[in-house]
Formats: sequence, structure tokens, C-alpha cells
Amino acid sequence: MLSRKRLFKIHGWIGVKLSIIFFIVCFSGTLATLSSEMDWLVTPAIRAGLQEELAGKNLMVRNLKAAFPESSLAYWSSAGESYLCDIVHVRDANNQRTYAFVNPYTAEVQGSAKLTMQRYFRDLHYFLFIPFQFGHFTVLSFSFLLLFSMVTALYFYRKWYRKIFDLKRGKGPVVLFRSLHRLVGIWTIPFVMLFSVTGIWYFLERSNIGGISKIANTRAPELKHPLPDSIDLKQFAWSLDYDRAADSARAHIPGLVIKQISPPGKHDRPIYLTGKSDVALVRNRANQVYVHPLTYEVIKVQRADEIPTVAWLNNIADPLHFGNFGGLPTKILWFLAGLGISGLVLTGIWISLKRKVKSEEARKAQRLGGWKYFNWAVVLLMFGFMYQHLMVRYQADWPLLLLILVGWALVGLGAWYLFVYRLKQMVDRARPRVKNTG
Repeated sequence: MLSRKRLFKIHGWIGVKLSIIFFIVCFSGTLATLSSEMDWLVTPAIRAGLQEELAGKNLMVRNLKAAFPESSLAYWSSAGESYLCDIVHVRDANNQRTYAFVNPYTAEVQGSAKLTMQRYFRDLHYFLFIPFQFGHFTVLSFSFLLLFSMVTALYFYRKWYRKIFDLKRGKGPVVLFRSLHRLVGIWTIPFVMLFSVTGIWYFLERSNIGGISKIANTRAPELKHPLPDSIDLKQFAWSLDYDRAADSARAHIPGLVIKQISPPGKHDRPIYLTGKSDVALVRNRANQVYVHPLTYEVIKVQRADEIPTVAWLNNIADPLHFGNFGGLPTKILWFLAGLGISGLVLTGIWISLKRKVKSEEARKAQRLGGWKYFNWAVVLLMFGFMYQHLMVRYQADWPLLLLILVGWALVGLGAWYLFVYRLKQMVDRARPRVKNTG
């Protein structure tokens, strides 16, 4: 059986040796929870004032076509919050995507963008922009490490439940940060468990262990009689009766609020609609309706109140992981919890380095060692593929690319100041004291 001392070392090893990637994964997920609200702050065109009635979807499509006459309608995502516009994906002749912001109350096309904050931070947290599944599994592996870090901490920090309000002050910065690290760790236990368990579920789904992915995800049906090949699907998407398709969907799921619509991407595919019903906690995809694009008959229905257990678990993972099931209040709570967990990574490194600063041998043990090459390799891959994605896939303009670069530069500068410059100062101050001892 592992001793408390051994578990403490393992806990510290995870926090120090994998610190760079660990922080990026935690902090990117934290920012992703409020990324739509960040869009509201920085992009006036995405803002919508709450009104009593929603505009008709066909009117919105007509306005979209007038604004983007040379593009095709690829995907429609209704606003998650009442203060946001719907986001409709349109593609030009070169298949390049643009996000169009359509006011759900007035049907006005208020603006567009090649990239949103929501998309950037979701991609960053989802797979670090690194393709070939490497990015996905790198992120998901930290779900296991986060859970293990919590378990080892609870084991060696005995009777932690008696110290949920214990913050030691007035005894120096080391004692303060150590006490704060423990206090924040205690208060974030429910969220660490939640983020870890849902992350592990994502890992099982992506690797399809036990066939979970096939069981949990509904396959789209094919039309018995495909659309004629003469139909241009890009133009066909503009001519669909979206209001009628939505009515057909609501007739089979009473109270359904349509949230996503996808026109047929192939000649043998129907219109695909998802949305919210009166079933709590599940994501939009728990309710799925497939409608024939010519007759508007419903071909297939998945209701959130009828899905099997595995599918239900799969559909509550996203709302629980990102906290968007309760609107802005729960997103803010999840954001604060994420900040706390990200802070645990930083304070853990600081405490470890500060405690060992007097011993050269101990300082070396606390450095990244050979793992620094893994950390920096992943970071370099992330930046390389990130800018490749931003320039090629999203065609982001230079001001946005520069803004992202400046943001990352500030993060790097802050890390250098805290963990290199300040640490060197502490080492220099400690050396005379080391000489005079003994």
C-alpha cells in the first residue's frame, strides 16, 4: 500500500512535471464556459435585445440569402441565451465558413465573423487544435490525472472536512498560499469530481470502449428515395420551408424549442433538427427529429424522455461539464470553479518551488526535468496547428491573429515573471543563508 509520503510525491509530480499542459487544459475549459458572453462583450453585432415573439425562420433565411447571395446555408444554431443572436454557418464558393449573426426577434442579419470566441476556446479545450486524435486524447487523459490528484490529496490531507473555513494568515506567504491551496482544493472537490468523471466519459466515448459511442449516438436515417441528382443542394438549402419543418418536429415532441437545424448535406439525407424539451439537464441533441426535405414528413424521432440510459448519460455530459444547463448563473458558478482549479495548478507549483528553494538538490527535483520536453513539444504543436487552423480553416484576419498572439504572450510573460524571475530572486536571497548554516 502506498504511504502518505509517496502519495504526496505523486500528487506533486503530476502538478509540477505536467504543469504547463495541465494549466492550459484547465484554464481553456474555464474560459470556454463563458465564451459566448465574451462574444457579447467584444462583438456588438452578436447582441440581441429580448422581445416577446421570435421571428419566423423563413424570414430569417430570406434575409440571410440577401446578405450572402453567393453562399450556401450549412448549419443553423439558435442562441443559447436570450441576449444572443442565432449563429448561422454559411459557406462561400470555396467552402470557407462564415458565422452570420441573425437577430432571433427581428430576423435582421446584424453582422458576421470568421471566428468567434466561443469557437476558439471550445476548440482549444476540445483538442488543443492538434489533429489526428492526439490533441483529443491528450486533453482527456488529464481527466484521470485530475481525479487522481484529488484522491491523493484527500488521502494525505487527513480530516480535511474540518478545515473548510481554515485560512491561515499572518504567517508568511508560504503558509498563506499553502493554506489557500488546500482551502480552494476542498471547496472545488464536487467540481473536480464532476469535470473528471465527465472527462473520463468523453474518453470512453471517443475510444468507443464497450461500444459506447455506437450505443449513445443516433445514426441519421437515409431517405428511401434520394433527392434527384439534378438538385443543387447548396441552392436547395435556401428554398426549404424551415417553419414547416419546425412545426413537423414540434408535432412529435410537444414543447420542443428548436435549437439546431441542418439542411441535407447529401441527396439521401433528411433535414435534421434538435432542441430543448421539458426534460431537464440534457443537451439539445437528446431530442432529434429527421424531416423529409420534400414532403416534410417526420422520418425518425428521438425523444429525450425515451432514450436508453447510456444515451442519457452521454447527453448530460456536456451540460454538466460546462455548466450551461442553468443559463448564466450556473455558467458563472462553473467559471469560478474552473478558476479555482486552474489556480490550484499555479499555487501548487509555487508552493513546491518556494518550499524547496533553499536546497539545490531539492530544487532540481522540483523542476520539469525531461518532462519539460514533452510539455513544450505539446505547446509548440498546439501553437503550430492553432495558427494553421486560424489562417486556413477560419481565415482569421491579422488583427485577430495579433490579438490572440498578444494574449498568449501576456500569459507567458506572467508565468516567466512568477516562476523564473521571482524564483531566481528567491534563490539568490537564499544562498547566503545556506552558506552560513551548519
